[in-house]
Amino acid sequence: MKNVYNYMFHLLNEYAKLLKFKPTIPRGAVEICPEKLLTCDVIGGNKRRFMEESMVKVPSDSNPCTIPPPFDPLALEEFLGRKANSIMQVEIWEDEYWQSKNKGQ
Repeated sequence: MKNVYNYMFHLLNEYAKLLKFKPTIPRGAVEICPEKLLTCDVIGGNKRRFMEESMVKVPSDSNPCTIPPPFDPLALEEFLGRKANSIMQVEIWEDEYWQSKNKGQ
């Protein structure tokens, strides 16, 4: 779960850099933190337990994780070749179907 929060934190920070407007807090707004919600009697049972388990205890200063590419260059070339061959085979079957369909008429 920590990795999910780190990813979302970094994703939202990068997205915020693209925004052209500056968000402002409306007058009269009240901040409600998760700790305050957990002290309410309104939330109980599983909702309370899930909130407690998923609550972020400390922010992370680490960079977002890097996902290695799914294929090395040779494997990617092989995959794309198989894909091209499959497409070509389907096109041949389509041509054969339409040719046999036209001969029957």
